[in-house]
Amino acid sequence: MEISGIISAIIIGLIIGVLGRLVVPGRQHIGVLWTIVVGIVAALLGSAIAAGFGVADTKGPDWIEWFIQIVLAAIGIAALDRTKGRR
Repeated sequence: MEISGIISAIIIGLIIGVLGRLVVPGRQHIGVLWTIVVGIVAALLGSAIAAGFGVADTKGPDWIEWFIQIVLAAIGIAALDRTKGRR
């Protein structure tokens, strides 16, 4: 993977993580780095799931893929927040 691919993965992960954080109600007790990590993982998993359903490449914006990624990020952030909140 080239440096541009790594930078774009971080930026997309940040966007997906922040959008996932906005979906989860209340205050989350995780940092920005965890938000980026969850966002990157959610973006990768969401892209794979969308490709599996055949909705990853459309002629316009890939709204279904974004929706899947944001939902996965919200689930990941909520789960991570619960584990960090119990400590």
